[in-house]
Amino acid sequence: MRFYPERRNVFDDLIDDVFGTPGYSTAGSGNLMKTDIREKDGMYMIDIELPGYKKEDVKLSLYNGSLTVSAEHHETSDEKDAKGNIIRQERYSGSCSRTWYVGTAVRQEDIKASYKDGILTVEVPSEKKKEAEEKKFIDIL
Repeated sequence: MRFYPERRNVFDDLIDDVFGTPGYSTAGSGNLMKTDIREKDGMYMIDIELPGYKKEDVKLSLYNGSLTVSAEHHETSDEKDAKGNIIRQERYSGSCSRTWYVGTAVRQEDIKASYKDGILTVEVPSEKKKEAEEKKFIDIL
């Protein structure tokens, strides 16, 4: 199994090359979802940096052999004076997503994930072990 980020088409590759990866949405977006992948004991260990996101903000899904990590955060803050008038009000909304092809042999129950101190750690089997096949006999006619 190979571990490659999913690419959409040639145009998207060109845009990513010009504006950076994982995408161009705001200044500094290249600092999101920095990822380290290493192999250990038959497992891929994926460490993904998600600073500022809470565990509830992060979603992990597997579909047709593609593992997708996405995070979304919304925040509103305001400052009021002594009379209760709003002096300043700001809204922040951010999201990021990244997908890797891990193979169709990997099942959802094979994947383990944990989140601590802004780091999402995902364990994916590097090789799917073949289940023992039952010996079958062919009838002779």
